[in-house]
Amino acid sequence: MGEEYPAKSFKSGNSVAIRLPAALGVEPNREWTVHRDLKGRLIIEANPAASRTIDLSDIYGKADPIERVPFDPLERRWGVSPGG
Repeated sequence: MGEEYPAKSFKSGNSVAIRLPAALGVEPNREWTVHRDLKGRLIIEANPAASRTIDLSDIYGKADPIERVPFDPLERRWGVSPGG
């Protein structure tokens, strides 16, 4: 077997949690599956990481086209006259 590390269980809401040492390299915010074997041992396995891609094929081309507005830097705006 590999190295052993002490871990402590504690109450967290209506559940019991086990704090794992950082030396194990467990990633935070990842989902895990826990199994109990016939001898009562707990087996913890990481679930495959969720895909980070977004499928835009259903919405591609459905937006209205954007109309280009001509730009005139000398255009009067906000009631300001050219002389100040």
